[in-house]
Amino acid sequence: MTDNHESEGAARSAPSAPADTSAIPVERAEAIKAVRLRHPWRNTVAVILIILVLLFILDAAQRQAFQWDIVGKYLFDTRVTEAAFITLALTVLAMLFGIVLGLVLAVMRLSPNPVLKWIAWAFLWVFRGTPVYVQLVFWGLVTLIYKTFIIGIPFVHTWAEIPISWTPPLFLIAVVGLALNESAYMAEIVRAGLLSVDPGQEEACTALGMSWGQTMRRVVIPQAMRVIIPPTGNEVISMLKTTSLVVAIPYTLDLFGRTRDISATIFAPIPLLIVASVWYLFFTSVLMVGQYFVEKRFSRGSDRSRPVIADVVGIEIGGKG
Repeated sequence: MTDNHESEGAARSAPSAPADTSAIPVERAEAIKAVRLRHPWRNTVAVILIILVLLFILDAAQRQAFQWDIVGKYLFDTRVTEAAFITLALTVLAMLFGIVLGLVLAVMRLSPNPVLKWIAWAFLWVFRGTPVYVQLVFWGLVTLIYKTFIIGIPFVHTWAEIPISWTPPLFLIAVVGLALNESAYMAEIVRAGLLSVDPGQEEACTALGMSWGQTMRRVVIPQAMRVIIPPTGNEVISMLKTTSLVVAIPYTLDLFGRTRDISATIFAPIPLLIVASVWYLFFTSVLMVGQYFVEKRFSRGSDRSRPVIADVVGIEIGGKG
């Protein structure tokens, strides 16, 4: 009796053998015949858009108001090319100073010192809350606002009053005005990038004996650059076009100002606007290509195609994703 129970228990506990699938008819194993979903309206809209674009190009090629002969004449004119590179210089210098000052402001915003934090907040409030055109007008009038340099106790006693006779170059005023405005936006971009890095990594670096500078240079900033680079590239492209507002200072040696002056002498504003637009598009295209390679450089080692759940499962099972 005991032997029978043991044999029955062993039979129940033994794994069942896989079913024999060799007897399944081949007809039942046929591949599913999927019917491709058709999108007739998608193709129709695409054809209509192509036709509209071709009609626009043909119309623009023969429309006399564009005066393509004048466009070709002034596209590589010496005055225009010089103005184009002045615009590029304004963009580069304003962005360099804007990024440096924005980094300082971002650190001040993250500082535990409430004075530094509120000074940075007030700076951002002023320069992000007023139009850049208005700011450039103020910078153009800076010599009228500050005619003298006063040394003394405000509202109490004046020890010395020194007249300011130096007039800064308009190019310098343009760079300063654009850089101060840009620094307010770069501060938020840099701050967002630094906050995107897990604070636990800084704590781990401190536990390993790394200094604050080593932690920033080797761990935090390389990871933060993945967040900082894309919006910074957009800011550079935006700055290139914002330089056209320096006429508010007034500074007219940039690309837009120079083409506007030329158009006023030959009474042909439309073709000179096209000339300026072609140069802006050329520089923008170069910057977009550069932005692509910079983003590719700083995104090495990150797999954006992996879903978040894969990282979570990897951490739970293997300890690292």
